[in-house]
Amino acid sequence: MKDIEEQLFEALVDDPEPDGGLDGDQKQAEPRNFLRHVAALSGSKLGDGLVDAKLVLSWLLTHLGAGSVFIGLLVPVREAGSLLPQLFTAGAIGALPRRKWVWAVGSIVQGLAALGIALAAMVMQRAAAGLAIVGLLAVLALARSACSASYKDVLGKTVGKSRRGSATGLASSIGAAGVIIFALLLLWGPVDRAPLVIGAILLAGAAWILGGAVFATLAEKPQPREDMLSLRQSLAQLSLLRRDGQLSRFVVARSLLVGTALAPPYLLVLAAGQDTDDRQLGLLVLASALASLLSSWVWGRMSDRSARRVLIWSGAAASVALALAIGLKVAGLAGHAAAIAVVLFGLMIAYHGVRQGRSTYLVDMAPDDQRAAYTAVSNLVVGVVILVAGAASAALAALGAPWVIAVFAVASVAGAWVAYGLDEVG
Repeated sequence: MKDIEEQLFEALVDDPEPDGGLDGDQKQAEPRNFLRHVAALSGSKLGDGLVDAKLVLSWLLTHLGAGSVFIGLLVPVREAGSLLPQLFTAGAIGALPRRKWVWAVGSIVQGLAALGIALAAMVMQRAAAGLAIVGLLAVLALARSACSASYKDVLGKTVGKSRRGSATGLASSIGAAGVIIFALLLLWGPVDRAPLVIGAILLAGAAWILGGAVFATLAEKPQPREDMLSLRQSLAQLSLLRRDGQLSRFVVARSLLVGTALAPPYLLVLAAGQDTDDRQLGLLVLASALASLLSSWVWGRMSDRSARRVLIWSGAAASVALALAIGLKVAGLAGHAAAIAVVLFGLMIAYHGVRQGRSTYLVDMAPDDQRAAYTAVSNLVVGVVILVAGAASAALAALGAPWVIAVFAVASVAGAWVAYGLDEVG
């Protein structure tokens, strides 16, 4: 008779029978590992939503009077800080027989950093609060970098090929459900908004710490130790881009789709007539969380069938959402918070499609013994692109937010076209 873990596993995936590239022991442990992946990653996704640099932390620093300089640093620090270091940490991760410990410790460090952000918000004001919160966000991003560099390798060794997108997609949807509750409290809750936001950040810290503890219980088969890479050897991994044409094309496609992450602040700028009250924060957080809840699991299941097609459709969806934003501006409707929330909803659906598609595609494409290196090289290049694109879009914004949004829309179409040329790897 099947136990509850096996029954849940079979109910949540399309085809639980094939080995999916796992050996006998790992295949036997897959149902339990699948559920632990979902539980641990749900805590991480909840933390991501409650400590959203684009919305929640921006509002918090504005409330604390930290100044626009610190607010402007939030998204670049969060996004690039979690990507750039991975090329240099991949070698150290590869030297470990069990890579689950990297993710577990990284998740706990993210939780401690989130608790620090909440504490800073309670005891500091203005520039001091801005400096402390941005600094702690950098620590959080670096810890997330270690988690990202190790996760795909662990996922590939513990969950079969046709079930990986289901695990990550389900976790994203569960995390989004928690963020929706937070958004509803922001809209209609009896608690003042500032204590509610700080309480949510405290909850995020606890979720990350618990997620790390759960991840540590994964049954991961020890792997042969790899030699620790020197700085020169780490940089030499960039040669993968030359040797593997599909990796290069994948990185180009992913780079062209970074607008799904960078465009949201410009949607807010576009809404020149928007108000800045607390109710609007709840509306935007709700739109973002609903997009994650309704799309992540679906994108995950679709990624298990064809991550390449998910990247294509996500790029097309992003271009449509961004074109709609420009249309609202031309029609004089962009000043309505509800209108911008609808656009943000559509853009976040595309954003989660890009995340699910590129994660699943990279895991399935990379050789078993080079997943960490493929992930690190991809993330380093995209991290640099984010920094350059962030600076360029800030300069272009001097001409007006519609120009920035138009560039991101065109880039999204180009990203979908480049993804069309990728090989199917599922």
